[in-house]
Amino acid sequence: MQPLLYQASDLLPEPDLADAAWASGLDTRRRRRRSVLAGVVIALLIAVIAAIGAGVRGSNNAELVPPTTPPSNPPGYLPPSGQIAGIDFWVAPPPGSERFLDRIETPLGDLLRLPDTVVALKENPLERTAAVVLEEQGAAYVPLILGADSSWAVADVQLRATRSGSPLSSGTVSPDGRLAAFPQPGQVVVIDVTTAEIRRFNLPAQDLRSVAWLMDSNRVLVSGPGVAYRVLVGAGGYGEPTVTAVNGSRDPDAITAPYRLDTGAVMRYLSTGGWMLDSSLDLPVRAWVGQTFSTSSTAARLFIANNLPQVPTRASQPQVLAAIDTLRALPSRLLVLGEPQPSTAGRADPADVREPGCCAVLGWYDDNTPLFEVRGWVLAWDLRTGRVHRVTELAVNGVALGPGIRS
Repeated sequence: MQPLLYQASDLLPEPDLADAAWASGLDTRRRRRRSVLAGVVIALLIAVIAAIGAGVRGSNNAELVPPTTPPSNPPGYLPPSGQIAGIDFWVAPPPGSERFLDRIETPLGDLLRLPDTVVALKENPLERTAAVVLEEQGAAYVPLILGADSSWAVADVQLRATRSGSPLSSGTVSPDGRLAAFPQPGQVVVIDVTTAEIRRFNLPAQDLRSVAWLMDSNRVLVSGPGVAYRVLVGAGGYGEPTVTAVNGSRDPDAITAPYRLDTGAVMRYLSTGGWMLDSSLDLPVRAWVGQTFSTSSTAARLFIANNLPQVPTRASQPQVLAAIDTLRALPSRLLVLGEPQPSTAGRADPADVREPGCCAVLGWYDDNTPLFEVRGWVLAWDLRTGRVHRVTELAVNGVALGPGIRS
């Protein structure tokens, strides 16, 4: 058999063992690579699934995780001075420093005073109101209206004093800048600055002192001590009466919409003519002053505070501007209106003391900047930076601002 096997094997090709070994090695290497790659992919999938599961378990409300690095503050940012009732507060520049503050350019100019010459509103209709002031002519008051283009016009109407004095309310100008409303004994007078039309709406009460517009600029709230009315001056719903009684307040300035800051609460206006609790406030309020002015997310009003141990002040009744977030998405803020500066004799100059009656919120320059009056000045407070700017010096007795101030 052995000779036969040798003879048969001679007919077969002799294998190259080196090539066979190299091919076998490459095949093994490919199999190992495929195995490692499959393992990596499986590990990554397991890690992703585990991370998603941990996020779901860690938050039943699927809340967003805040970034580990807080956003940077805007240029010029001032850190708060501390907290009052858990709300950050800043201290305004002291009395006497207003003229040295950076100024915001507006149609009001550097000094707001009665114009030397003025044309009739019929001859110079305005597109939007920047400000309204009153000129006393004997026992009457005549409205002078400043437009967004810095031109003045006088309305052809004489207003009577209210029981509180001047019929100019801080809420006189409508949100669209087209209308101006004035409380009068037993009525409200509305002027359309775009047409010079003057309308009078009779009301049941004689003692009316404050006006505040709804955001639609078609309805105005007119109020006196304990009484308030909603007056339809534009297009309304089907069957809506021209005058509707709404819930009043002992403080006429408290009647505002869409929000009002009041005793211990933020109140939301309802279309039925009442207000409901929106959120609670735990501020050291002795009394609220002036009207509440609101943007889409913030309501601002000034209050006289009880003693503030957080703020050294020589004012007998310190005053604070409260800017309260109504959406609860951003922090609320407070501005303490500074302390009186002592005179050279070591006592405060009465002209510089910011006592009650000197100050009130007048509106908003934009969604981040409430405007407020202090003795003889209109100032602006930037909520983003905490800085206070001057808008204009006042040489008039009272002013109501409108959206044209931004032009």
